[in-house]
This record gives sequence, C-alpha cells and structure tokens, in this order.
Amino acid sequence: MSYVNDMIADRFRDKSFDIAKEDYKFTKIKKAKAHIKNIYPHIKLIDLGIGEPDCPADPYVAKILFNEAGKSENRWYADNGIPEFCNAAANYLSKVFGVEGIDPHREILHGIGAKSILSMLPLCFINPGDITITPLPSYPIIATHTKYLGGVVYGLPLTKANNFYPDFSNIPNIILYRSKLLYINYPNNPTGQVATEDFYKKVIDFAYKNNIVVVADSSYAAITFDGEKPLSFLSIDGAKEIGVEIHSLSKSFNMTGWRLAFIAGNSDVIDIFGTVKANSDSGQFRAIQKSGIYALNHTEITHRNCEKYSRRFNLLIEALREVGFDAEKPKATFYSYIPIPKGTKSGRVFESAEDFSLFLLNNASICTVPWDNPEPYIRLSVTFEAKNYKEERKIINEIKERLLSLELVF
Repeated sequence: MSYVNDMIADRFRDKSFDIAKEDYKFTKIKKAKAHIKNIYPHIKLIDLGIGEPDCPADPYVAKILFNEAGKSENRWYADNGIPEFCNAAANYLSKVFGVEGIDPHREILHGIGAKSILSMLPLCFINPGDITITPLPSYPIIATHTKYLGGVVYGLPLTKANNFYPDFSNIPNIILYRSKLLYINYPNNPTGQVATEDFYKKVIDFAYKNNIVVVADSSYAAITFDGEKPLSFLSIDGAKEIGVEIHSLSKSFNMTGWRLAFIAGNSDVIDIFGTVKANSDSGQFRAIQKSGIYALNHTEITHRNCEKYSRRFNLLIEALREVGFDAEKPKATFYSYIPIPKGTKSGRVFESAEDFSLFLLNNASICTVPWDNPEPYIRLSVTFEAKNYKEERKIINEIKERLLSLELVF
C-alpha cells in the first residue's frame, strides 16, 4: 500500500486552493470540447476560447533560432540571461513605450515566460499571513503561489460599473497593513480594458501610501488599435520606485511556446527576483533569447498582428450586436468580454456564465471562456484560425448564424 498520498504537502489539502480550480475551470470546457468533437465530427467547432495567437512566430525569428541552435557558444546555461537580450528589452521599452532611464544591467532580467516570473515573485516577498491584492477576475498564478507560501489573497472586483478598474478606496486598514504585493494587468485579460496615465498615477500613489510593491503584468501592452497608444506602467513618474513591469513575447510576437519574457523596474525587486530565479531555473536557451532580440527589434511583427485583430473585431462586434449582445470593441488585447444573455425563447434560463458557455458549446459548437466572479461574462478571442479576410468573414458569419439559431433572450 502506497504512503505517497499521505506525504503530499498540506497546502494541497487546503480548500482555499480552490481559487486555482476556479480559475482553471477551463478543464471542464476542454473536456466538453473534446466530447463535442467526438460526437459531432462533421460539424466544425469554432474556438473563440483560445488565449494565444493563431499564427506561428515570424519566419525570421525562427531562422535566427535555426542558425543559433547548433552554435557551440549557445550550449551553456543562460542563468539569469544574456546581456544582449536585456539591452534589447531596454531599447524596446524606449522605442514602443517611451520609457527612458532603465539600466539593462540592474533593472531588467529575462524569464522563461511571464508565468514563470509571476510564480517566483511571491517567493521574494510573501511570508505566512502576508497579503497579495489582485483584481477579480485575473490571471491566477501570483495568487496561487501566494497561497502556497501561507499568504492570503484579497480580491478587488473588476465590474462594468467601475469601468473594469479596481477600487482602492474601500480596502480595510487591516488588509492594507498586511499587504505586500499589488498585481495589476493592463491591457486587461479578460475584460480588454486599457490603463490610463491617471489610473497608473492612482496605483503609484496607493502603493507609496501603503508600502506595497506593484507588479504590472503588461503581457498585452503592445496589442492596441484604433489610435490607442501602447502605455507602460514604467513610463509614469514614480513607478520604478515602487514596482516592476512584466512583458511577454508570447502575445505580441506569436512566441507562446517559446517561453520568453522579461521583468523591468525597481532594482531591489530585480535583485531579489534574480536570487530566487538563480535557485529555480538555469535560464532560457540562449538561441531562443537571440531570436527574442530579433523580435524586440522588429516591432512591425506586432503591428501586423494588431491590424489583423482589429479587423476581426470589427466583424465580430457587429455580428454580436446583430444577435443582441451588449458588445463593444476593445481598444487592446485580442479579447472581447461580454455579459451573458438571460436565456432562450424556449424557456431556458442561464444560471451562470459557465452554464451559458457550456450551452454554446453543446448547441452551437462555439467555444468560449466563462467568468462568473464578479459578474457573469464570457470571453471571446479573435485568435481563431483563418488564413485571410475572406475566411475571417466566413467564420464570423457562421458564428452569427449559429447564435441566431439559439433564439437568445437578453
């Protein structure tokens, strides 16, 4: 009889870790998606739930990897990164966001994806009983790892009434006293909301007043359209004194599986992060970092993506409105965040976003991502696979026809 189960850490028996299950409820959707594909193989499933680009990395990025992969000097451990990548990251911040004065040697480090960076930051700051403040909904990694360490997560609802910004004004003093980290994510996943300079100034003032370290997840920062200029947290006076910003090459440069990102900002945060990182991984493959350098120096790759996503949103939002959804085109990201309908004309009532999402999957072969906390919304992504504008229009028209056939009530 095995005793291994009895040896598993208590943290994994604690029901408070249901936050991970709640935010990774995608498992249920994935199972349902596989079931639908199996029983209806003749019906094309339209996947609007994918949170990654539909195109591969730029051919020149791949060519750099091919050329560098076999070179002897690239076989070594990368540890905390090669200096050339940090230099390219500093230049990228300057070119795209107008961020000046970042020291690539003391204020930037690479990471094996934004997820890896976020998982390590709580190790730098959180003791048992310390608090991480996060928006709801949000990417759960920093919250999950806070709980692993015996910390507590305090959620700030992102609601339509508050324009999908967190409200710092009603946080109890006992929470503020114990808070160490504030996680923010703009442009936001899943709401698509963008930050403003005034919002970032409020964040900085809040952090200064309460001695909190800000972690700005800016993985979608460069994916903007319709005149919206990319905005960096670090471009605001005072930001570097109280926080850091994370940029990922996954979304902007179609390099999701390549696992490459960087963290920039406060030198003390970077220093302790470097210590944790050095004891957690041996760095991303040098050839991949060199491919990343090419990408960061060629922002036209991102511009092409933005043009495509904007074009698809124009089609999708018009179609959703014709069906009856309260849908608005976002200014950034590749996500549309829309409230669910009440039910159907046949009398079906949707109890939650998850209920509606599963209904769409089972009755229209359309896959979406549900969010019920704090409000019942679904997230639709325009990263569905399509070769050209003609195919995009065909897919969007098919989405509209399938939705209309459901006779939804709003």
